[in-house]
Amino acid sequence: MRADRQRLDKWLWFARFAKTRSLAARLIADGFVRVNGQRADAPSKALAVGDVVTVAAQHGTAAVRVVDLGLRRGPAPEARLLYADLSADLSADRLADEAGPR
Repeated sequence: MRADRQRLDKWLWFARFAKTRSLAARLIADGFVRVNGQRADAPSKALAVGDVVTVAAQHGTAAVRVVDLGLRRGPAPEARLLYADLSADLSADRLADEAGPR
């Protein structure tokens, strides 16, 4: 794989969206992960900086933009540096839409 790409399952594990790499692969195989709006079809899907990843898990849905490709599975603060959370932006937009025009 190219140096500017990383396997989706590996990135999900590095970014701590799954406790193990095999659980990350299962999330993908079961259809709970989308990359740039398209359902990810395989754990080996190449992921690049700038891609938008959406993960629908039991505890909630997260939409994030890939900021960096990980080199290892580190502590949670290090993992958060791998992505920018778009879920908060979506929630703010949704609240503004529900409030209506001013």
